[in-house]
Amino acid sequence: MCGIVGIVSHGPVNQAIYDSLTILQHRGQDAAGIMTEENGQLRLRKNNGLVRDVFQQHHMMRLTGNIGIGHVRYPTAGSASMAEAQPFYVNSPFGIALAHNGNLVNADELKRLVISHDRRHLNTRSDTEVLLNVFAHELGRQASDELTPDAILSAVAAVHQRCSGAYAVVAMIINHGIVAFRDPNGIRPLVLGTRRTFTGMERIVASESVALDALGFDVDRDILPGEAVFIDKTGRVHSREYTGDKPYTPCIFEFVYFARPDSIIDRLSVYKARLRMGEKLAAKILRLRPEHGIDVVIPVPDTSRTAAVQVAHELGVKYREGFIKNRYIGRTFIMPGAAERRASVRRKLNAIDLEFRGKNVLLVDDSIVRGTTSQQIIELAREAGARNVYFASAAPPVRHPNVYGIDMPASNELVAYERTIDEVQEIIGADWLVYQDLKDLELAVDHEDAEIDAFDTSCFSGEYVTGDVSRDYLEHLQVVRSDRAKAKRDARVLRDEAGYDGDGMQVASGL
Repeated sequence: MCGIVGIVSHGPVNQAIYDSLTILQHRGQDAAGIMTEENGQLRLRKNNGLVRDVFQQHHMMRLTGNIGIGHVRYPTAGSASMAEAQPFYVNSPFGIALAHNGNLVNADELKRLVISHDRRHLNTRSDTEVLLNVFAHELGRQASDELTPDAILSAVAAVHQRCSGAYAVVAMIINHGIVAFRDPNGIRPLVLGTRRTFTGMERIVASESVALDALGFDVDRDILPGEAVFIDKTGRVHSREYTGDKPYTPCIFEFVYFARPDSIIDRLSVYKARLRMGEKLAAKILRLRPEHGIDVVIPVPDTSRTAAVQVAHELGVKYREGFIKNRYIGRTFIMPGAAERRASVRRKLNAIDLEFRGKNVLLVDDSIVRGTTSQQIIELAREAGARNVYFASAAPPVRHPNVYGIDMPASNELVAYERTIDEVQEIIGADWLVYQDLKDLELAVDHEDAEIDAFDTSCFSGEYVTGDVSRDYLEHLQVVRSDRAKAKRDARVLRDEAGYDGDGMQVASGL
């Protein structure tokens, strides 16, 4: 999962892009990058780390220009090296920089075609570089001597014909403007907004509406699945809707975990969805255990708070904040490496004994993935004196890897894979475990105003909406997404980048 932003303005965009990336930091904590353009000259700063650490004052002063794009990353099957931080750039045709959120499921096939047929060079293992080169090739085919909006929109249509998977994209074409588009299923979110200033109309595209809100932009609309949007340097918007027959199927895990609760995605409120998740979960608890004996409901910070409040309300029991969170520790789900995830839990959370001692406690979390975090949190509750520790997941059992840009681990590292709920309950050490039903999750997120067809629920159901995810592909992911494989890649990255000076700043007309 990643966060992306692109801005076309009549004044410097460096600070606005920086602010947007800090707001989207929850979508990726591994690397960050900004590229701006001024009079045909590009300026790029990218590196591993949080936004606040990657960009210092001297970097920001050099990121000049009224148009630019930005990205925050956490790696999926790829490498965590600085070389694969985004945006990426190619100088032909016209000069294109691109940032991407998602994952191409046909990346290996595309790599072969890009090299052998398109005659283009790839320097990394990143599917974003593949996507950039596919777009560049198709733009070269569509464009004549003068690059027109119609040629740009036609190039995006050709990308859809070649690429499969999830992709929300912002691309900057030098001396022309910004292009934004989503995959034909709309799996990953992308929002378009406007801000009126004394100097004229400014445009923004970003992964979540919360980035627009914080910067004072009005949300115009979601970019539709498969739609191509081109914002020229004057701020004028050109668009073309997708004419294929793919269903509109956004990823439901955005609402469960990744998106900020104050975001609106595909006309659906993340906050309201999580409230309804709590309602549905409480109804199931009352159905299974009318005499539940729960004394207090405590959320696992932070994502589950909204659902937990509603669970407590529906059950008629107290809601308490039983864990204090160290906010300077990253989100464990998107931390690379099992050892780092395990070590971070106790560094991140501390239990308030008074809220646990002698009580039957219901812990509510957004989901259970590997189970190691849940196990340690239950241990913390017991150490704080809880009589019984019950555990509720606002999402169904995660039994399948996500292939569309969320770093679900290899299947055999998912605690619910080929296990019953009772077996998972025993592994994590709960006195009772209850999961949300998938149908209830879909009802909780959906709303009649959204006009979507369905959700991508693949990590719960094993049904992949693009229809081309083979057993061989899943077996390949089993290898590359295992913690062992990631540890080997991390070691290789350390060797490859030994001696790198860390500045990561590039200035040139062709980079």
